[in-house]
Formats: sequence, structure tokens, C-alpha cells
Amino acid sequence: MKKIIFAAIAAVTVLFSSPSNAVFANERLLPIYRVDRSDNLISISFDCAWGDEYTDELLSVMDEYDVKCTFFAVEFWTKKYPERIKAISEAGHEIGTHSATHPHMSKMSKEKIAEELKSSAAAITEITGKKVELFRAPFGEYDNEVISAAKELGLFTVQWDVDSLDWKNLSSREIADRIIKRTKSGSIILCHNNGLHTAESLPQIFSALKAKGFKFVPIGELIYKTDYKILPDGTQSNN
Repeated sequence: MKKIIFAAIAAVTVLFSSPSNAVFANERLLPIYRVDRSDNLISISFDCAWGDEYTDELLSVMDEYDVKCTFFAVEFWTKKYPERIKAISEAGHEIGTHSATHPHMSKMSKEKIAEELKSSAAAITEITGKKVELFRAPFGEYDNEVISAAKELGLFTVQWDVDSLDWKNLSSREIADRIIKRTKSGSIILCHNNGLHTAESLPQIFSALKAKGFKFVPIGELIYKTDYKILPDGTQSNN
């Protein structure tokens, strides 16, 4: 049942993985899909909502390849695995919120959205002692109210421009090939902490992308915090 739920969530995510799938009647607010950079900095991220079987392996491989990343954790996952949250943070990785209950936030009032964000961020901070600055919407689903509520709470809403599709239980080679072919300077890569072959794919990904001159940093180090704009395709630019 868990695999069915995981696949269903990820399938909905695909529908919202591109700016072209969201249309607003008024001004359209966008999250950050990638960053306009020429220095070959990139970020890999892992959404944490269900399961924890492979997180240790993820951390081990990233330690071996000296890679720092960003995890986006749902509050109920955070509370179920507090020692894991602590270990992720102490290993030097960044943790953002993925909401409190993983709802369809674009169907919620702004007040309820804010409650989800404040509660989930507080749960992470209580364990790590670190301020939460990043947010990834459940299902990759957003509207103006979602992005506006996050911004008012000091959170940067982050999507991705490279989707591993690891939720489809692709082989490690297939996952690696997708990521290696699509990654460019400023890319944000989407993975899941409990993808069946995600951890297995990481050595291939890290070796190939590092050989191309890319450097992995947490998303908080990739994005611009001030004096930026978001282009119609979701690219964050400081030009």
C-alpha cells in the first residue's frame, strides 16, 4: 500500500513539475525551478514523506563523495524520525519544510497554508536548532496564495528542473542517465529519500557530474537571497 501511495503522490507531482502547467488569472507567482548561474554549482534534493529504509545509505554515499544536499521533510516524517533529522543536520545537509501534513495546499486558505508552514518549520528547528528557509510544496503543487504565504514567512519556495523519476522504481542506471543528461549549471535535482534505487544511483551521478566540473551545494547556497527576479520559466536570476 505504501508503494501505491508513493507512486500516486509522485504521479500528481509530474503534473505540476513545469511552470507551463500553472495558469493564473492575475499576476503569476512562481517558485524557483533553477538558478541562472555560470559557475557550475548545482543542488540535489530529497523529499521525505514516507519511509526511511534508504536514508542511511544516502547519507553514507554523500559523505563518501563529499556532497552536501537539501532534504525537504514533512512534519509527520520529522516527528516519526527525529534522530534521522538530527543526523541529517549534523552531517552538514540542509533541511527545508515539505509542509506539515502533505496536503493539496492550492486548495487551502492562506491562513491554513501558513499554519502548515509554521508548524512544520518549527518541528524541524526544535530538533536541529537551525532556522528553516526553504519550502517545497507537496505534489509540486502551488498557486499565488501558496507562494505568497511562504514568502511572508521568510521561506523560498523551491521546485526543480531535473526530475529523477525515482518514484517509478527505475533502475539505478536509468535514474543516473536521466539526471546526468539533464543537469546544467544552476540545476535543482529532485529525488526521494525512499526511492527504491535512488541511493544505488548516487555514485554514478556524483562521479559523472563531478567529472563534468559540477559542484554540489545545498539549495540555500545555490539560490540568490536578495536582488533577484524569477523569469517566466521559473529560472531565478540576479541580472
